[in-house]
Amino acid sequence: MKDKKKDDEHPKSTPSCFGFPISIGFIVINEFCERFSYYGMRAVLVLYFRYFLRWDEDQATAIYHAFVALCYFTPILGAIIADSWLGKFKTIIYLSIVYAIGQLVMSIGAIADLTDKGIPDGKPDSLTLHVALSATGLLLIALGTGGIKPCVSSFGGDQFEEHQENQRKRFFSIFYLSINAGSLISTIITPVLRSQQCGKIPQECYPLAFGVPAALMVVALIVFILGSPLYKRESPQGNIVVKVSKCVGFAIKNRFVHRSKEYPKREHFLDWAIEKYDEHLIAQIKMVLKVLFLYIPLPMFWALFDQQGSRWTFQATVMDGDFGGIDIRPDQMQTVNPILILIMVPIFDIVIYPLINKCKINFSPLRKITVGMLIAGLAFVVAALLQIQIDKTLPDFPGHKESQIKILNSGDSVVNVTISGLKNSFTVQPLQANDYTTLKVDSTAKKVGVIYNSTKIDYTFNAKGGSRQTLLVTNMPKVLGIWLDDLNEKPEQGKNAVRFVNGLTNLVNISMNDVNFETLETLSGTNYSLFTKGKKTIIYTVNGTECKITSIAFGYGSSFTILLNSMCTSDDDGLIYIEDIKANTIHMAWQIPQYFLMTCGEVIFSVTGLEFSYSQAPSNMKAVLQAGWLLTTAFGNIIVLIVAEVSSIEEQWAEYILFASLLGAVSIIFGIMASFYVYVDPAEMEAEFEEKERAKKKAEDLESHSIHENGNETIAQSKF
Repeated sequence: MKDKKKDDEHPKSTPSCFGFPISIGFIVINEFCERFSYYGMRAVLVLYFRYFLRWDEDQATAIYHAFVALCYFTPILGAIIADSWLGKFKTIIYLSIVYAIGQLVMSIGAIADLTDKGIPDGKPDSLTLHVALSATGLLLIALGTGGIKPCVSSFGGDQFEEHQENQRKRFFSIFYLSINAGSLISTIITPVLRSQQCGKIPQECYPLAFGVPAALMVVALIVFILGSPLYKRESPQGNIVVKVSKCVGFAIKNRFVHRSKEYPKREHFLDWAIEKYDEHLIAQIKMVLKVLFLYIPLPMFWALFDQQGSRWTFQATVMDGDFGGIDIRPDQMQTVNPILILIMVPIFDIVIYPLINKCKINFSPLRKITVGMLIAGLAFVVAALLQIQIDKTLPDFPGHKESQIKILNSGDSVVNVTISGLKNSFTVQPLQANDYTTLKVDSTAKKVGVIYNSTKIDYTFNAKGGSRQTLLVTNMPKVLGIWLDDLNEKPEQGKNAVRFVNGLTNLVNISMNDVNFETLETLSGTNYSLFTKGKKTIIYTVNGTECKITSIAFGYGSSFTILLNSMCTSDDDGLIYIEDIKANTIHMAWQIPQYFLMTCGEVIFSVTGLEFSYSQAPSNMKAVLQAGWLLTTAFGNIIVLIVAEVSSIEEQWAEYILFASLLGAVSIIFGIMASFYVYVDPAEMEAEFEEKERAKKKAEDLESHSIHENGNETIAQSKF
């Protein structure tokens, strides 16, 4: 009782600055930090799944969208907790603590050498703890970010007095700006943090990429608490979503109970709730259900929109991110969307919509939503066309029933090569390698014959499906050759995979950009290590003599085997570069058209959808529509999850076309549904209902007065 009384108390005169309550400053900063935390973590999340937890693209995409869906299911839970029990202030505090703990758990789970097993190698037993901590962290984050989502903005609106309507509107504009600012800045910064080196081992620094958002969430919580003495707080009044759900549930139950009895037919199924619920409430729910019915096709839009953080990010990993000396990482391309939002929203409001009105085109809200969906579908058609061009530049990697080999000749004589199963032989020049040869995988071991100066040596090759291997041969005395396992896919995140092979007769110690490789014996090779683009410093030592040289400029997504052929001299660095996988050649800027179309679709669809929803609902039912709108996003991500797990489509461009086609079909269905919708003015309907209530009450009063008068007359006559 004491807490309730305290919540109801607030200063009669709220401290203000430029006409705004000072308390909203804490709320805006809190929102900026929280959005920085959420979008920063989410920007690198799908790459964390793919390259740290070693899930394939389909699994990484599915889990990513499952997480996003959960983030949009939990707002309903947060709204119920706030409106029914704790109030907005306490709900924000408690769930922000849960949120910060989730971010911290994610950061700890991303520490590579978390256990005594050391760096995870992609095998299930080495990743169990990391997966468990990551799943726990994501669940807590989803509960936190979703739970406070419906509370913070409305809590900010509560800080204003009734006469501050203009300031309240400007606050929501500032609030929306803080969301986009936090999203934009974090999406730029977090991928940079991810690319830093963690410790002495060259690896992606996901603990830092998750740790900084965790710190920002702690800052958000502290800032919000600091503003506590200034806040106006309202006691929980009961959740309208729960009330509406109970009313609908009772109507369905009541209709089911009386299904076999002879009751008068009722015009609407909600009329079966009249025995328990107010007629006014039922009329309001009918208005809301008309809008919610139109929401049914909308999840398909979000199914495409949220793939910017998954499929489109993966697409960027096989593209060139050199923007005139500025290196853009694949996950940083997501910043294009918030940047374009800040540009396109005023352009649509100030230029495009007024021009359409001048042309006297009836561009109604529902038509806008339909057009927004069609434009989003077109964005995926553009993404598919781009993917087709990317696929043309990718290496011809072996299929599940194929294997590829090539011969690297580190000697000084030409070699002739024959491979069992192939009719023709071929030659490999000194210090060169041939292109990969593709072989069918079967139970028969392959024979590779290498002829050096009339001397033939046979090597046995056990072909493995989907594998690439290099046979390193030489004509040195007593040295035969070795097999090296090659990459069977593009290097991670557009990086360069580099390995070294010792073609000298001496031991070699070698390092590249402070990454030390193991000591190489004659005709032996290192494992691949990943490096960013550009030139690197290579240092190798032979018999105490050190050679320090600058490498060639590596591009995005290339793979090289570097052969040490001789000691460096004034005109020879002693290195031979064998390109195993060519660098990415299609620039990331080609993704901008699809981002532009998707952003245009978002501006038309999302902004219009919110405005339409609010204009078509009674004032006390707007929370119901907000919950329904958030659920469309959740179900949209579930659609992607299902397609990623169930679809057998191997070509990514074909999957893009599938999504575009589905959204096109849904847009047609929505357009048909919209043509039957009759726009209403809730204020007018409320006024009419109130007028009817007044007339009804007046009639009841008159009837009561008449009965009373007649009763008095009867009594008087009986006395007379």
